[in-house]
Amino acid sequence: MPSMLDAVVVGAGPNGLTAAVELARRGFAVALYEAAGSVGGGARTEELTLPGFRHDSCSAVHPLAAGSPAFDTMPLERYGLEWLHHDLALAHPWPDGTAAVLAHSVGETAASLGSRDAGAYRRLVEPFTGRWETLAADFLRTQWLGLPRDPVRWARFMATAAQPVALLTRRFRGDKAAALFAGLAGHVISRPVSLASGGVALMFALAAHERGWPIPRGGSQAISDALAGWLRALGGTVHTGVTVKRLDELPPARAYVFDTAPGDLARIAGLGNAYRGFRHGPGVFKIDYALSGPVPWTSPEARRAGTVHLGPSYAEIDDALGRAVGGRDPKTPLLLTAQPTLADPTRAPEGRHTFWAYGHVPHGWTGDATEAVERQIERFAPGFRDLVLARATAGPPEMAARNANYVGGDIGCGAFDGLQSAIRPKLKRVPYSTARPAVFLCSSATPPGGGVHGMCGHHAAKQVWRRLRAAG
Repeated sequence: MPSMLDAVVVGAGPNGLTAAVELARRGFAVALYEAAGSVGGGARTEELTLPGFRHDSCSAVHPLAAGSPAFDTMPLERYGLEWLHHDLALAHPWPDGTAAVLAHSVGETAASLGSRDAGAYRRLVEPFTGRWETLAADFLRTQWLGLPRDPVRWARFMATAAQPVALLTRRFRGDKAAALFAGLAGHVISRPVSLASGGVALMFALAAHERGWPIPRGGSQAISDALAGWLRALGGTVHTGVTVKRLDELPPARAYVFDTAPGDLARIAGLGNAYRGFRHGPGVFKIDYALSGPVPWTSPEARRAGTVHLGPSYAEIDDALGRAVGGRDPKTPLLLTAQPTLADPTRAPEGRHTFWAYGHVPHGWTGDATEAVERQIERFAPGFRDLVLARATAGPPEMAARNANYVGGDIGCGAFDGLQSAIRPKLKRVPYSTARPAVFLCSSATPPGGGVHGMCGHHAAKQVWRRLRAAG
């Protein structure tokens, strides 16, 4: 290791790994430090229930990773990353056995919404299909740092995406389309009235048509391991099992980049109350299941889908998200579920399956939502409980214990509502910089926010390498 590193990165989640790779590939000497025993952060895979059952401890399905402008430039397949696709990206079933779906085909998706709304769905998404590369790059960034790549299309997209889901869905006449979009907004734990909800929901829908909602073979850990593998090939070093409490515990470097919650950065770097106005959002209650067979959905579409949203109606979803945001106990939760072994049987012993589900709960909630979650699953898959071999539950305290960035169980590392959905972690021209010129933040607390896409790390690294080159 050189006596003076160019950059030290703290935190080996997808954004920390991406920042380290972006710097190392440009010739800078980089070292990465992670408190856990392995890299991964929110993209980690573990045996949480029984031997041989491999579960994703947080993220599971990756539309934004497969469509990430940062990952698109990286040879991650050389380091073991292989994407697998289910027959359908998403099913949103109803108790009568019917379902809305997100398919690769716009036509199949539109048809699932019913004849009254098929045309409206086509008119909504078709102006933006076939332009994923520029649209994703323009969406997954800090909007005031530079011009969009495709300004005309971006202006047209934002005229639609700036509407909350509550307004966006007024173009539909039936219930299925409204429920589908409200469920998509649930991925950022945001009510349909949130300003950010429409853009996020529309991007998830477009991702299904452009890149799919795939899973990595072997689990989400494969994304992190591929990033770490390329970092090492570029000459970077990775140190796990190292908890950093103060900046002076790290080796000398020209820059320090933190994939941490803002409060932890402030504590480690001596920034005082620099992020006192930053808000963390609601938490999640997650259950990982080892099953003796596939989930017995009444909906044929749900049996083919990698992701299944359980709402089912717009009103139920709005109530569920409203309870989480408002600090009330879950009653009938919106569940985001995934069934990876339908496409990747390596995750479980032969003939067995894994199943992943979470619902939204208030920040820091300490209750047990197991009964509410399983009651909701049984509405759409009667007999589900009979297949359960083992379950591993994790509420907000357990999620925060697994990953220090998940303060109060907030897996997005910051509330994604109001102005904070765009201005995060604080009002600042360059949100990745801090009051200390050599210290930077690259976690999901910065734009564009949560998700396994590496774009927070990519944009932070860009600011770091500009500073390093300017300093000579």
